[in-house]
Amino acid sequence: MTEAKILYVEDHEGKIYMMGKRLRREGYETIVARDGAEAITMAVAHKPDLILMDLNLPVTDGLEATRQIKASPKTRHIPIIALSGFAMYDDREKALAAGCDDYCSSPVDFQFLRARIKELLTKDSEA
Repeated sequence: MTEAKILYVEDHEGKIYMMGKRLRREGYETIVARDGAEAITMAVAHKPDLILMDLNLPVTDGLEATRQIKASPKTRHIPIIALSGFAMYDDREKALAAGCDDYCSSPVDFQFLRARIKELLTKDSEA
């Protein structure tokens, strides 16, 4: 089995470093987009198996990037987990309404995130 490819969409260098390190340790190939517009382009070009999407991004925010990714027949099948430091009471609902498959607030509980990634990748491979 080849390793799953995860597109991590984040503009904070420290978070990119830490999450990338954790994901690689789990055996995932990780590619990075630093804004929502780049995420849309990279989703089409690299066909990741899953996307971790920060919601607070420059150029195009994570909600709009998710809407566009989920609107395209080329990328709508890719599971997206929203990551947000806002953690307001309706952020989860906004993310799910935009098309995200799940939501994780910051600071990220990596055990939870790891389990959700595995679950969504397994679900996607069975479809």
